[in-house]
Amino acid sequence: MAKTKGGGTKKVCLPAAKVRSMSKAEKDKVVRAKRSAAKSGKYKRSSKSNVKGARKKGATLRDWFEKENWINVATGRPCGESTKKKNK
Repeated sequence: MAKTKGGGTKKVCLPAAKVRSMSKAEKDKVVRAKRSAAKSGKYKRSSKSNVKGARKKGATLRDWFEKENWINVATGRPCGESTKKKNK
C-alpha cells in the first residue's frame, strides 16, 4: 500500500504584533512554505522558514499561546475563524 499524500493543514497563525512587523515578502515566504508542506502531506513547514522574534524572552509556551492575539498570516483574520467565504 502506498501512503496517501495530502491532509496537512494550510493555515499559518502567528501573534498579531509579529505579523504587523513582517514585510509582505516575509509573510508570503511563510505562507508558501506552509502550503507546500500541506500539499505534500506534512503537518509542519520547513524549518528554513522559521520566524525569529515571535515569542518574548522568558515566556513559557503556554503563556505565549494564551496571552497573544493570534491571527492568520494569509487572511489577517483571527486564527481559528472559518476560511470559507460567506454568502451575503
